[in-house]
Amino acid sequence: MHVTITPIFAALLALIFVLLSIRTVRMRWKTRISMGDEGNVEMQRAIRAHANFIEYVPITLLLMLFLEMRAVSIYGVIAIGVLLFVGRCLHAIALSGKKMNFKFRAAGMILTFTALIVGSLWLLFTYLI
Repeated sequence: MHVTITPIFAALLALIFVLLSIRTVRMRWKTRISMGDEGNVEMQRAIRAHANFIEYVPITLLLMLFLEMRAVSIYGVIAIGVLLFVGRCLHAIALSGKKMNFKFRAAGMILTFTALIVGSLWLLFTYLI
């Protein structure tokens, strides 16, 4: 067992997480809101983009890791990683502007859910064969 793909995606996604964290901190400085969102829509979007990222990325990375440990096709793991990476980028972009981009948000969630579902079903399948 040699894990080579998941760490690369984990590192790339960690950089996005840092950017989302910085965005949230900057918004807190700009609005002088140290806790919560105080009803500020921009602050709410920054918080949700940050939180949504951390709600979906770890479990998907775990699925990718487990698939690699099961020695499945490296290209399949790459495909799941790309779906997750692009999905999370689109979602973050959707919530980053002055006005929310619902098409990017929907596309981001669809790609993220696809990565989760494919990863989950594929991992379960490896235990059935």
